[in-house]
Amino acid sequence: MGNTAVVVGGGIGGLAAAIGLRRIGWEVTVVERAPALDDAGAGISLAANGLRALDELGVGEAVREASRGQYSGGTRTPEGGWLTRMDGAALEKAVGTPIMGIPRATLHRLLREPLPAEALAIGSAAGSVQQTDHGTVRVGCADTVLEADLVVAADGIGSRVRSLLFPAHPGPVYSGSTVLRAITEQAMELRTDFELTWGRGAEFGHIAFQDGRAEWHAVLNLPAGTRFADPLAELRRRLRNWHDPIPALLDATRPADVLHHDVDELGTPLPSYTLGRIALLGDAAHAMTPHLGQGACQALEDAVTLAAALATEPGVEAALARYDAERRPRSQAVARAARQAGRMGQQLSHPLAVALRNTAMRLTPARAATRMILRHHAWNPPQLN
Repeated sequence: MGNTAVVVGGGIGGLAAAIGLRRIGWEVTVVERAPALDDAGAGISLAANGLRALDELGVGEAVREASRGQYSGGTRTPEGGWLTRMDGAALEKAVGTPIMGIPRATLHRLLREPLPAEALAIGSAAGSVQQTDHGTVRVGCADTVLEADLVVAADGIGSRVRSLLFPAHPGPVYSGSTVLRAITEQAMELRTDFELTWGRGAEFGHIAFQDGRAEWHAVLNLPAGTRFADPLAELRRRLRNWHDPIPALLDATRPADVLHHDVDELGTPLPSYTLGRIALLGDAAHAMTPHLGQGACQALEDAVTLAAALATEPGVEAALARYDAERRPRSQAVARAARQAGRMGQQLSHPLAVALRNTAMRLTPARAATRMILRHHAWNPPQLN
């Protein structure tokens, strides 16, 4: 057949994989079950590893131009005291870039732009994925069957393809946290680029965008499936004594813009990210909690690593073996670290444990905090050209 691929899922990871495959000369079709790519979501922070992956995909400059660097801010208590201060300039010096904040809608648009319209099959759900005896994979989409040399499953945490490949795997589990998030309707006068505030079993954070608007999120320890009739009113009640600018951010938000999702993760690591000529990527392979802000960055790493392996290895099977060997240890280690960060951060609720955590954070030298960040950010992508 030649170098043809079907990417299942049109999110950040799937679009990035499609760009990477096209850059190495593959013919790609992205199958997305949603009837329209409506750019749902709020905001995202991109660390150096994710930005370097975007550079290798050829869209890094455009993403940086649409982003705002995170130079100021840090982590606070609900009363407003600082636990840690962000030194974005020191981080930029260490890894070449600050963390960048961008609306997800903007990032999605920038990832779609390099792809021709005919490469996007929107409103097509992948109902079946079957490997053939002659070295191809068939993807059934409604009344159409696509046959390709490779299938990349980037269909998210509830991945249907993953369940087909590993039917005995328990799948995603609830992390114990639920998240509400939105983007403010208008520009805000904020003194910092990025903040987190940790209370007892609760977190509130914001990311400032280039246009002056801000994304905020609230993460709460609650039973799975908890929903509120009026999310903004509920947050105002829960966070009524928390410091500025939290009330202002909530007041600048339209109720209809608030998104609410439970935070699920793959608590049981997968034994492999590949099977035959099928590769899992992003949340389908290693869905993690958001406490390190690395979910999208790891998906971008996946995309570049997969494309590089396919460009240099003698065949698809060898390339996927290399992809699994390179990506599974790192991404699963980051997932474990994210889970631990949540348990020691937002999810802590006992007053004594919170007090001890806060004291330890205040006493941690800035250099030590930067070194902890660099463990995940200091990644260099393989070259595609």
